[in-house]
Amino acid sequence: MTMDVVDLREFYNSSLGQLVRLLLRTRLARFWPDVKDETIAALGYATPLLRPWLGKTKTMIALMPDTLGVAYWPREGQNIAGLVSMEQLPLPDESVSRVILMHALETVADPAAVLQEVWRILKPNGQVMVIVPNRRGLWAHSDHTPFGTGQPYSSSQLRTLLREQGFCIEKLGHALFMPPWDVRLSMVAAPWIEKIISVLMLGCGGVLMMQAGKQVFSPAMVKNRSMGRRLVLPMPFPSSPLPTGRKSMQ
Repeated sequence: MTMDVVDLREFYNSSLGQLVRLLLRTRLARFWPDVKDETIAALGYATPLLRPWLGKTKTMIALMPDTLGVAYWPREGQNIAGLVSMEQLPLPDESVSRVILMHALETVADPAAVLQEVWRILKPNGQVMVIVPNRRGLWAHSDHTPFGTGQPYSSSQLRTLLREQGFCIEKLGHALFMPPWDVRLSMVAAPWIEKIISVLMLGCGGVLMMQAGKQVFSPAMVKNRSMGRRLVLPMPFPSSPLPTGRKSMQ
């Protein structure tokens, strides 16, 4: 099953998608409780996680792959979303302090090349949060959600991939322990139920959430592509509407 930006937006507007959005935001807030002075780049399709941070960061942009399409976001304000090649990000070296990768690594042709670009744009003390389908979880085997798309990872596979591209693993977490069924749960009760299930099913969450820091020296950068092929754009992106994978999303 393949998805584009229209499918992803429809999923996150559904009752199941809204629950996923809540659970992932809650988990991410435990990793990064304070982002007020941070410059954040969200790669892939991570806008469902970003709304609580609107107006609270130094700078925030959402970069969506050219294979996926792009949606104007947020609807009610200045657009911060842009369409990019994931292997040639239009950002200067060491320009962001934190990167989120969601609905990204599992579908790109060359995950290592994407992580090399993430390494390049991160500041020396920068951090990346990688969110991918967990090979051991139920969500990776459910083709009616975005987490059933692409290549799922085990924690050891993701750890090795990040280390080979010059990152130091700092934290590992799991989320989406609930089965991928469209159940009607209270948004207040859902995080508590998720917490209880996580104790009983440790390591079997639907997604892996791995935080890694940038190593000052990376052997992978020796293989990096020529900077002359990158178009460096200012941040944030302009507010003009952008095309989508299928139709206008404004």
